[in-house]
Amino acid sequence: MNLKTIITTATLTGLVTISGAALNTINSQSNQALAKEAKVITAQAESKADMKDATGLTITQKIEMLTKHKGMFGSGDELRRYFFGDLEPIAVQPGGAGMVVNLYNKASKTTFAYCATYDVVVAVKAGKVEKFEASEVK
Repeated sequence: MNLKTIITTATLTGLVTISGAALNTINSQSNQALAKEAKVITAQAESKADMKDATGLTITQKIEMLTKHKGMFGSGDELRRYFFGDLEPIAVQPGGAGMVVNLYNKASKTTFAYCATYDVVVAVKAGKVEKFEASEVK
């Protein structure tokens, strides 16, 4: 065998070995970084209910405010401001000044009964409520 061939073979074998070890190191570091990021995301999701948004209120405080102001003029605006884009209509029922729309918020797992005629929230209940009692939505 030629000396040049032996040196080339040894050099290539060394490079492959070193690059393989470097890739394993990089891979384990990236896996650790991904695990840390997953933990951070999970912690953020768990504390989201306690986080304040642009209104300066937590979800719990928003629901308390709506419960306090239900039936009062302006509570419909308050509902839209607090949960803009996060309300899902789940049912319509008689009440208020004709019909009431039951709106569900997935983030807070709360249902709001909203009367569009007077633009007021008439009832608030935890969970997905498809029909409120007639006395609650009058």
